[in-house]
Amino acid sequence: MTKTICLVTTGGTIASQMNSSTGHVTAQVGGNHLRDMLASRVDGVDIVVDEFMTIGSFALTLEDAFALAGRIREHLAKPGIDGVVVTHGTDTMEESAYMADLLIDSDKPVVFTGAQRAADEPDADGPGNIADAVKIAASAVARGLGVLLCFEQEFHAARDVTKSHTSRTDTFISAEHGKLGEIDGDTVVVHRRPLIRGAIPAERVETDIEIVKLGMGVSDRFVRYAGAQGVRALVIEGFGRGNAPPAVTAAALDLVKNGIPVIMTSRCQRGRVKPIYGNGGGKTLAEGGVIFAGDLSSQKARILLSLLLGRDPSMDDLRKEIERHAG
Repeated sequence: MTKTICLVTTGGTIASQMNSSTGHVTAQVGGNHLRDMLASRVDGVDIVVDEFMTIGSFALTLEDAFALAGRIREHLAKPGIDGVVVTHGTDTMEESAYMADLLIDSDKPVVFTGAQRAADEPDADGPGNIADAVKIAASAVARGLGVLLCFEQEFHAARDVTKSHTSRTDTFISAEHGKLGEIDGDTVVVHRRPLIRGAIPAERVETDIEIVKLGMGVSDRFVRYAGAQGVRALVIEGFGRGNAPPAVTAAALDLVKNGIPVIMTSRCQRGRVKPIYGNGGGKTLAEGGVIFAGDLSSQKARILLSLLLGRDPSMDDLRKEIERHAG
C-alpha cells in the first residue's frame, strides 16, 4: 500500500545555496525542489509539501518552534497522512524536535532531518538524509517512538539527541543513551524504544527564559541581572553534578526567594545532575529551591520549561513535571 508523507520545510542548510555576489550561504530552496531531490531514492511513497518557512535555524524563536509543532500536529490529524518529515537547520533542530515531541501525542512517525552541506555543494548530504527520513516516516516500526531526528543513516530520540560537531555530517549523537536505530538500505532497524515520554497540553509558550553557562570563577552578574530584569525563569548550565561558584549559588537562591524558578543542568554531555555537595554546591542549591533537571541539557530544559510555564503552574507542580521528564 502506498504511504503518504507530508514534507514540512523550514529552511536551514539543506535548503541553502551560495550567493555568488555576496559569498553568503542562505536558505532559499523551496519545498518542491527538496522533494524533487529525492528522485528515485524512495519507492511506494507519495510526498505532499508544506513550505512552512525558509530561514536559518539560528534565527528561529520559541514561538516559531511552537507554531511548527502545531502545524505538524494538524497534518498528523489528517487520515490520509501516514507520517511527517521536517527539514530544518541543524543549529537548533534538536530544540524544535524536542518541542514537537512534548506537544504531539500521535503515534504516527515524525522525523526531523537536515544537512551539514548546502544544497549546491557537490557532496551535499541533504538528499540522502531526506530519503532516509521518509523511509522512517513511512515505516510501521517507527510508530510510537515519538519525534525522531534522522542523520547519516541513524535516528535518535528528540529528547536525547544533540549536535556534537560544527561541520561533520555525523554530528548528531545521543551521548550515553545511544541512537534508537538505523536505516540499512530500505530497512528501518529499531534497536531500542524510549521510555521517558508524555505530551504536555500547552496552549502557549513562555519565551522569557534565559540560560547562563558557568565557568571557573564566574561572577553572579548575569544571574542577578536576569533577576533584576524580571526574567520568568532561569536555566543554569553548571559544573559536574550541578554545582556553581558560591556567588552564583547565592544569587540563584535569591531568585528562587523572589518566585523565579531556577533550573540546574550540567555542562557535561553525559550523566545527571544530582544535589550532593554542600558549602554552596548542589546540595545548597537544592535546599534553597533550585530544581535539578536530571540528564536534560540546558537547551532541552529550557524547551521543557517554556511549555510548563505556559500553563502557569505552581512551583510544586513545576518541580514534579520537570522531574518526571528528567527521568
